Amino acid sequence: MTPQAFLEDARKSRDILEGISGQAVNGYRAPGFSVTAETPWFFEKLVEAGYRYDSSVFPAPRQHGGLNINKYAPHMIADKLMEFPITVADVLGKRFCFFGGGYLRLFPYSLVRQMSRKVLGENRPVVFYIHPREIDPSHPRLSLGRVRTFKSYVNLKTTEPKLRHILDEFQVTTFAEFISENPAFFIDQASSRRKPTTVTADNRVAETA
Repeated sequence: MTPQAFLEDARKSRDILEGISGQAVNGYRAPGFSVTAETPWFFEKLVEAGYRYDSSVFPAPRQHGGLNINKYAPHMIADKLMEFPITVADVLGKRFCFFGGGYLRLFPYSLVRQMSRKVLGENRPVVFYIHPREIDPSHPRLSLGRVRTFKSYVNLKTTEPKLRHILDEFQVTTFAEFISENPAFFIDQASSRRKPTTVTADNRVAETA
């Protein structure tokens, strides 16, 4: 998409969702984490479209999408947009995600819990995310290739139990609540008086809506 086409699409999507829900839509996530180094205009256009925060950055290697940055914690972009990168954990010098989508389905909950506590111990919130279809193991299946089938459907029946464990074992908040509960952090970010990676999450786990 061109920058202008993306801006128009982001505005249209926001207007439709606000019309359906009757609530303000302030957050965005790019399909497939498709924001990359080749789309440097992405964040500027989100601000122009009226969004306040974003969770499109996947800071680790993946088959498509992903943005190689060293800011793992929530941080301000151009003093206007709050970015909540998808949470990754360093394991043997490599970045891995354990906390959403196919990753959450693939890994056993004991490992998800262990990695979540590791991230919280580094004063970072954990971003968990799921897709609606992942809590319905009986939803219609598409005819896909072997690898894509595995990625899309592995361990679907484990998603809801894992989500319930997360809700039971961790304090959970939303991105909007996290922003409202940590105003000093964002003021400091905007004035460059504090490094982005020093965010204290008060042992909260941020969860995408």
